[in-house]
Amino acid sequence: MEYMKTPAGNSQGNILCCECGIPIAPNPANMCVACLRTQVDITEGIPKQVSVHFCKQCERYLQPPGTWIQCALESRELLALCLKKLKGSMNRVRLIDAGFLWTEPHSKRIKLKLTIQKEVMNGAILQQVFVVEFVTQSQMCDDCHRVEAKDFWKAVVQVRQKTVHKKTFFYLEQLILKHKLHQNSLRIKEIHDGIDFYYGTKQHAQKMMDFLQCTVPCRSKASQRLISHDIHSNTFNYKSTFSVEIVPVCKDNIVCLSPRLAQALGNMGQICVCIRVTSTIHLIDPNTLQIAEVDGSTYWRYPFSSLCSPRQLEEFIVMDIEIIRDRKQGAGAGMRSNKHTLAEVWVQKTSEMNTNQQYHCWTYLGHLLNHGDLVLGFDLANANVNDEFVNKMNPHHVPDVVLIKKSYDRNRRQKRRNWKLKEMDKDREGMDTDDERQYQDFLEDLEEDEALRKNINIFRDASKIPVESDTDDDGAPRISLMEMLEDLKISEDATGAEGTDMMTE
Repeated sequence: MEYMKTPAGNSQGNILCCECGIPIAPNPANMCVACLRTQVDITEGIPKQVSVHFCKQCERYLQPPGTWIQCALESRELLALCLKKLKGSMNRVRLIDAGFLWTEPHSKRIKLKLTIQKEVMNGAILQQVFVVEFVTQSQMCDDCHRVEAKDFWKAVVQVRQKTVHKKTFFYLEQLILKHKLHQNSLRIKEIHDGIDFYYGTKQHAQKMMDFLQCTVPCRSKASQRLISHDIHSNTFNYKSTFSVEIVPVCKDNIVCLSPRLAQALGNMGQICVCIRVTSTIHLIDPNTLQIAEVDGSTYWRYPFSSLCSPRQLEEFIVMDIEIIRDRKQGAGAGMRSNKHTLAEVWVQKTSEMNTNQQYHCWTYLGHLLNHGDLVLGFDLANANVNDEFVNKMNPHHVPDVVLIKKSYDRNRRQKRRNWKLKEMDKDREGMDTDDERQYQDFLEDLEEDEALRKNINIFRDASKIPVESDTDDDGAPRISLMEMLEDLKISEDATGAEGTDMMTE
């Protein structure tokens, strides 16, 4: 569409075009639009086909000279990017309007409809509409190059925990997946006592550091190493290393507090059980139900260690149990747990059923245990514990047995478990044969502790159809369907790979 504008206020009659002779309204060129078009092309010098570079990995467009920006199709950002490609060739014309013409999303073509004006012969203003086609060319950005290289990194976060069990790491992995902090990492490497996160920028590593310090009780150190130095531009190239050490205490560990720390926590007993590890260590006194929380800074001032490993737990059978409703607390006692019930229990080892040896203890599992139930605990009376605080305690204050949790049939629980967790894509140096058992312990902890699983995403496993029967109900805790999320998977067979990318944007 083309037409010519004439100065306002003219009331002359029609004149004849100097080229073809048809009557036209007077204009400075004395020519009709058709003849003027044959003489002048105001789109001359403006390219009709331009290429733009697009990174398929991160879905960003290149804005010269070296900036990559995120743009949706037919967005204002993409329109501005395309017009900047034409800016140098449109200095002598005036842009009136610009808009997108619809194209297939997978055609790798972007079409712009432009309306421009330009003053031509003798002051006449000619307006013209034309289409510019932008061809999308694939080019990998620098950030994606580093990701694909897998060995190019500027910062590494080394997370360590000096424990036998990996429950804290399993919990931390689910938190990282929920908050999507693993997406910026170039590589995730799992080693024997921790995980290494490699990043292309120091800022991403610092973000992971801040997340870890808010999520788990830990302490950290930072260091950097000079790789190269440009004396002409005075620029330095460093590789940064962040070391994070998580407290060496996991859920269901038995610990012995120092007398000073036990007094500061409300005169609670020194022998405690760790019932949960989140941003703090949650402890409970099995003799009084008194609970306390120990943060990272307090732990490193008054450190304590676990008295036993999960492999040292033994199976006991409850011979007699008596619920204690009103046990008096000492002076200055702290808060008591409302989710547990104090009970006085007589137990016997399942390996010593042919003897009359029974053990007496106090437990916080009174709301779960009944006569004949199986329970896991640690035999302190016959154990050789090498701990400085236990050795200094009065022997009358050290319990014979500390019960940890009720025991259920593991095979039966696995068969009726209709949910699953997602895992990070990480490199492993070597698989420990005990890892699978530890992972099953973590899944059972999620079923038993509602406060622990509310911070992570649990997905329904459609591949498992649990078979219910009257004999399978042994009272083991389960996760309800209301707490599960649907695991969304879009098949490439129906939409194609590119269609899948469009639907998941």
